[in-house]
Amino acid sequence: QVQHVESGGGLVQAGGSLRLSCAASGRPISGSAMGWFRQAPGKEREFVAAISGSGGSTAYADSVKGRFTISRDNPKNTVYLQMNSLLPEDTAVYYCAATIIYSSETYYKTANQYYYWGQGTQVTVSS
Repeated sequence: QVQHVESGGGLVQAGGSLRLSCAASGRPISGSAMGWFRQAPGKEREFVAAISGSGGSTAYADSVKGRFTISRDNPKNTVYLQMNSLLPEDTAVYYCAATIIYSSETYYKTANQYYYWGQGTQVTVSS
């Protein structure tokens, strides 16, 4: 059974930092493109960051560029999202996702390109 479990969310003041982790089991993530998405109450799920299978290519939403960093540790089967300078508008449930196809050098920004999803972790940023 393939699982992706997010952790590291919580309540933080504006300007603070959090590091989200997404631990995969049941299937190696090496080679799969990975992504982070978020969904705030009353809003659609939106792209946050993505990383290619090799880790050599990354992409970010404009709203988080320069503040968030996506990385991966393939031997640990884990993907991370380092979030700095958090803003109240970053408040959302954050989800990690993995492609079913192996994509060493390509990342993806749209949710329908991902097959495996975690259950999400809540991030709340207070002003």
